[in-house]
Amino acid sequence: MFIDFEGMKPTDIYHVLTQTAIPRPVAWVLSENPDGGYNLAPFSFFTPITSNPPLVMLSVGHKPTDKTNKDTRVNIEQRKDFVLHIAHRELAGAVTETSRTLPLGESELDNLGLELVSFSGSRLPRLKDCRVAMACELEEIKEIGAGPQSLIFGRVKGVYLDDTVTSEDDKGRLKIRGDAIDPIGRLGGSEYVTFGEILKIPRPS
Repeated sequence: MFIDFEGMKPTDIYHVLTQTAIPRPVAWVLSENPDGGYNLAPFSFFTPITSNPPLVMLSVGHKPTDKTNKDTRVNIEQRKDFVLHIAHRELAGAVTETSRTLPLGESELDNLGLELVSFSGSRLPRLKDCRVAMACELEEIKEIGAGPQSLIFGRVKGVYLDDTVTSEDDKGRLKIRGDAIDPIGRLGGSEYVTFGEILKIPRPS
C-alpha cells in the first residue's frame, strides 16, 4: 500500500504519521500561566535536535475549540522558560488527562493533585514524581504551514535525574538507565508503548 499525501486532509495525514512515526517520546511540559499558576500539557511531536547548543523542539498546534494558540505556546512566548518532563508508566493516565483543553488559567495540576518541588537551575518547579526533568529557556519560535503550527525551540540549561536512574558504565562515565526511567512512548490514537527489551549492538569502529 502506498498512501499519497497529495490532496489529503491534514487530519488524515496526522492520523497516518502518528501511527507510523513510532514510538515517539512524550514531552510533559510545565509552563507558567499569567496568574502565576502552572499549565501542564503533553506533546509527542517532540525531539532533541542539537547538543551544541543543547536544543529541544516542540511542535504545538492550536486549541481545537477556538483555534487560538495553546496555553503552552502563549506562556513560553511571554515568560521565556519551561520545564520538560519525561513521564514513566505509572503516570500515563495523568499524562493523558493533561491533554484536556481547559479554560485559560485553570491548572491541570490542581485537578490531578500532582505535587511540585523546587528545581535547582530553574525559576520554575518540577513535578516531584517524574524521574527526568529538563530546565529549558526559549530560544526561538517559528511558525510553519497553513495552521500555522508553532515550532518551539528550547535551550536546555540543565537536567534533573532521579538517583534511581543513574549509574556508571565500564569506563566510569555517567550512565542513565532507560529501564529505570521506564518511559512511555506514544503510538497512534489513544495507545502508548511501555519500555521493553534492550538491544545492545556495538557501533562499528
